[in-house]
Amino acid sequence: MRVIAGKFKGRNLKSPPSMQVRPTSDRLRETLFNVIAARVPEARFLDLCAGSGAVGIEALSRGAAHATFVDRSRRSCQLIESNLKLCEVSEDEADIYCAEVTEFLRQAAADAKQTWDLIFLDPPYKENYLRLLEPLYSSSLLQTDGLLIVEHHHKTPLPEQLGTLRRTRILKQGDSSLSFYSC
Repeated sequence: MRVIAGKFKGRNLKSPPSMQVRPTSDRLRETLFNVIAARVPEARFLDLCAGSGAVGIEALSRGAAHATFVDRSRRSCQLIESNLKLCEVSEDEADIYCAEVTEFLRQAAADAKQTWDLIFLDPPYKENYLRLLEPLYSSSLLQTDGLLIVEHHHKTPLPEQLGTLRRTRILKQGDSSLSFYSC
């Protein structure tokens, strides 16, 4: 895994040793950031089920002001921390939370100051997506003009509408799909 573009371009990131973690491929990450390129500079980016942190680090590399990484695995959180150090990301540019996504989102929703411009969710394919998505569309965690991106198996259907969020685009690449939601 490597950083594709921006100030950390070409840096090799450490990959998860376990096959239970399915990192977003370089190719899919490149496609994602080609689509959202104009939204990334100065954005607050939330990387849920972050794994290695590659997606959030790519956002920082391309000019995001801040990235928040959330993963329930201590190993993944340590891996994210290691990858942030490899890229020399300062402590004020990133936060790492070792927590269940739904618990993190519940606590963040209670803190009215916690909002993001871009939210990326890439849970394990066997996860109940709607359970993870509900706190995102039933709270004000996403900025009004923000974008929620969900990576999912291409055979896993996601709803066209999530509360006030409407799917605006779906991209398929290999076994993966990216669904884009906005207000």
